[in-house]
Parts: sequence; structure tokens; C-alpha cells
Amino acid sequence: MPETMRAVDIQGKTGPATSLHITDIPKPVPAAAQVLVKVKCFGLNRMDLLQREGLYPLPPQAGPILGVEFSGTIESLGSPQEEGFKIGDQVFGLAYGGAYAEYIAVYTKMVVHKPSHFSWEEAAGIPETWITALQAIYVIGEFTPGKSILWHAGASSVSIAGIQLSAADSASKVLATARQDSKCAFVVDELGATAAFNTTSSNWSEEVLKATDGKGVDIIVDYLGASYFQGNLDAVAKDGRIVHLGCMGGTKLPEGVDISGFIKKRIRFEGSSLRSRDMEYQGKLRDQLVQHALPKFEKGEYKIFVEKVFPWEQVAEAHQLMESNKVKGKIICRIS
Repeated sequence: MPETMRAVDIQGKTGPATSLHITDIPKPVPAAAQVLVKVKCFGLNRMDLLQREGLYPLPPQAGPILGVEFSGTIESLGSPQEEGFKIGDQVFGLAYGGAYAEYIAVYTKMVVHKPSHFSWEEAAGIPETWITALQAIYVIGEFTPGKSILWHAGASSVSIAGIQLSAADSASKVLATARQDSKCAFVVDELGATAAFNTTSSNWSEEVLKATDGKGVDIIVDYLGASYFQGNLDAVAKDGRIVHLGCMGGTKLPEGVDISGFIKKRIRFEGSSLRSRDMEYQGKLRDQLVQHALPKFEKGEYKIFVEKVFPWEQVAEAHQLMESNKVKGKIICRIS
């Protein structure tokens, strides 16, 4: 009989947050170039909600267990020696899935040594969000110092990372949007954004143009899709980049959308995802995280914002809190 472990499963394979429950499943065995990590904490992401509802296109490497980011200790090695890692090492990392469990087998290319001053909760909130932000800024957005950038959903975890990265790397202006005044204040006062605009009480695209003296922003990072599509075209600068990472505002454009900006402004609109990428692509971004961001974490220049930590037995309540859209930062579950 194979060894078993506890993991979060979905009653009926898909369903509401209340369908989440802890059950026993086979314990993974690490293959070559992998380590087996005993999970201390895992982070929640918007894709987890979509996957739970059966609305997320899973890559072939992902199994049915939710979760792509975690922190923990190395329990065993897939090979007698894995370069740079040993049993007992404290690590955090990114996986294709399976982090909502007591153990996870993950490739060493996607594992990072945890700095001693990071809590388990903080470390579990880094991989997916900060790597996604790095990808959006540098790989897709082609950011260079002096460019301006707009982050939608400014109090979301990816934008919290992105705003800090943009400000530290000398963006001329770091703008953001949010749906609550308190979140707008948070991204300006706590994260250092130049300005933030409430999309429920203002015409945010007009405000962006005012803030940039009519030029618009060089890079827009968007998770909303259809509902912000026209506004993005209006607010982006000539030769600008719109980085499309999600469709929380729908996928069908309303009648009357004017796409002439693509030609008039020479706009590049590019969609991307991280989870569907191959190991080589993800590994390069992991290396960028280690080289570009980790030193500033260690100096305290970058902050990890954790909204709330749940015991993993309350994972359903954690999902419900994320669904409320009232959080600023990461939601983390800790395995007892």
C-alpha cells in the first residue's frame, strides 16, 4: 500500500467554496530533479477559485489538487544529490498544482531557499504573485526606467508586488486603480504609487490622462478584460503596451468599442499566463526573482502584505474571503 497524506479535495470535482474538504490521497514520490517538500503554508490565488469552479484550463502537468505556491522543508530528494539542496532545507516555491496538501513534489528549478527572517506565511505568498509581476513588467511589458505604468486592481497581490517593483526601478509614474477608496489610499500610502483612482466613482481613464499630461501610460497591466478594454485603449500612450492577465470583467466586448487606438497609437496588446509555461520559461523567471527581488526583500525594501492566515481546516472560509474582493494582499493557509 502506498503512503498517504492529507490534502484539500473538491467534493464532486467542482463546486462552491463549501465543497472543499480535507481527505487522504497518495503521498507523492519525487522524480529525478525534484524534491519532496513537507508543506508548512500555501498561498491562495484567483486561479484557485476558477479551478475549483471548473473554469480554469489546467496545463497537463497539473493534477486535481489546488495550489501553486507553498513554503516548507525538504523531506527527501528525487536523486541521491540535487544540486544546491539537501534534506531539511527551508524553501518556498512554485508548482503546477498540488500545494493544498501536506507534501508536494516539485522541480528544484522552481524552489528557492527561504531567508531565515521570512515567516512561513510570508514565504508562501511570494512565488506566484511576484513571478507573475516580474513577467508582466519585464518580459511582456518591456519596462525600462523612466516609463510610466498603470496597475489595475492595485490592492491585489500581483499588483502589490508590481507597484513596488515599478517604483523601485524608477518608473516615471506608478498609477493604480481599485474599487474602494481605502484600497486607493493603501496603494499610495503603503506601496508608494504616484496616484490611484476609484473605478466606481470616477472616469479612471480620464484621470490617468490628466495624471500624465494627456500622454497616457506606457504600460497597463490588466486583469479585468472586457469591462476595461475601451478604457485601456483610451489611457495607454503611443507605442504603449497593454498586458492582459485575466478576464474578471468578462470576455465579450460591448457594442461600440472603438479599436482605432491600436493603429493611431501603435498599441501592442498581449495576453499571457504563467502556469501554462514550460519549466525552462518558469525557471528563468524564478532566477529573476532570486537575483532581482530577493536581495531587496532581505534589505526590507520590498514588503509582503498578508491579509489573513487561516488554519487549512478553514480553507473554505479562506476561499470565501477571497471571493469577497475585500482583501489587500495575500490569504495564506497554514498546515498544522
